[in-house]
Amino acid sequence: MSTNLWPGDESRQLLAGLLERSAFEIFPVPGIEKRLGALSECTPITITCSPTRGIAETLTLTEKLRSRGLQVIPHISARLVRDDAHLHRVVERLTSLEVVNLFVVGGDVKEPAGRFSSTLSLLGALKDISHPFESIGVAGYPEGHPFLDDHSLIEELKAKEPLATYVVTQMCFDPGAIVSWVESIRKTGIRLPVYIGLPGATHARRLLAFSMKIGVGDSARFLTKHSNLVMRLAKSRYRPDDLIGGLAPRLGDPALRIRGFHLYTFNEVAATEEWRNQLVQDLEENQAADVQRKRDKPLD
Repeated sequence: MSTNLWPGDESRQLLAGLLERSAFEIFPVPGIEKRLGALSECTPITITCSPTRGIAETLTLTEKLRSRGLQVIPHISARLVRDDAHLHRVVERLTSLEVVNLFVVGGDVKEPAGRFSSTLSLLGALKDISHPFESIGVAGYPEGHPFLDDHSLIEELKAKEPLATYVVTQMCFDPGAIVSWVESIRKTGIRLPVYIGLPGATHARRLLAFSMKIGVGDSARFLTKHSNLVMRLAKSRYRPDDLIGGLAPRLGDPALRIRGFHLYTFNEVAATEEWRNQLVQDLEENQAADVQRKRDKPLD
């Protein structure tokens, strides 16, 4: 991708900063901890909470990564927490690991394990107990939710705002939809900082399968309609260059309060980190070249 999409020095600095503050999302599968060598200790790593593997797998991987001094943001699925005693045990374990950032999701299981059926219900319970979490994230849905209308989603996010500190958007391939969604929540008075969820550098086949599984709004409908394009893409690798290019003009808008990126790596951590580093390097080199051209420009 040409980094000349961002012609100003400030724009390049802003984008490089957002990329450097990216969090990397991984799935807690066996051996994943061996694939993180490319990441620095200061890179936040978010660990999903699988409905099949349960909270225990997320906590076990959190412990392994914390023992290496890595920054970890575990996901806790409300519908997998059995009761208040279970929640206390989870919090106690994360406290012992000095985890200070938590991401709370509702969860994909059909029937909740206990009384917590939603993100909001678990956030309310966390408010009433002692915990070490300085930051608590919740999800945002630029292309809607399969079971909730847009009005309900906004009302739920309003209710979560006093209990959370930031929002991460669900994966979306449409920069216009992302910006429009952020604008819409700002118009309602929601002030939570937003981290834009982006696909990492991954095999397109894996990305397409996941997108169809979670039903990413118009993005999924587009993929269904254009099956020939899907087949061609499935043989290639995906990079979010064009998506970032579409977002770039609005990333610095102070009214939007966009604070960084959240990279859905699909466990292709090394490829995503290589892509990120290369883009940051390209931005810095283009900025340096611009500075040099200005110095070399003859005075009128």
